[in-house]
Amino acid sequence: MADDLDLFREAVKDAKPLAKTLKDKRVILRPAPPRPIPKMLIADEQQALADSLSDDYIPTEEMESGEELLYLRDGHAPDILKKLRRGHWVTQQVLDLHGLLVEEARTYTAQFLNECKKRGIRCVRIIHGKGLGSKNRQPILKNKLRGWLMQRDEVIAYCQARQVDGGSGAVVVLLKAG
Repeated sequence: MADDLDLFREAVKDAKPLAKTLKDKRVILRPAPPRPIPKMLIADEQQALADSLSDDYIPTEEMESGEELLYLRDGHAPDILKKLRRGHWVTQQVLDLHGLLVEEARTYTAQFLNECKKRGIRCVRIIHGKGLGSKNRQPILKNKLRGWLMQRDEVIAYCQARQVDGGSGAVVVLLKAG
């Protein structure tokens, strides 16, 4: 023990205390002021997203298929739908709209499609539900989604998901390549 104390004293024998003037000086660091939040720009972008999908869109090129969602954009080979229905493309992302209000679902769908477009995602599944929890037990989001998807240029085709992927409660969408 005494050896340790002697060693310490030997090690610090030439040390000198700091001058009092340095001890009294304090450095106060102030963080940089936060950058302003562009609230109007954000609001405008959200409104543009919402406006990009209209509920009043009346599809002209939708294929008649009863209750099944089925669509192929003009100029594309019909075998794309066959391949899409059989699960030829791997589903890369999934959006679940269960329980959302129409306005929420529209915004989420627009944001989802924009993000997929940015990231070069080709095949997605959107779960809209079967409408069992809505008034009159009607599939409200399913019918809205039909029109929303047709309005988007990046959507090549869509069809009802296979039973194992949600069946009539989901749709598989093929998007244009980056």
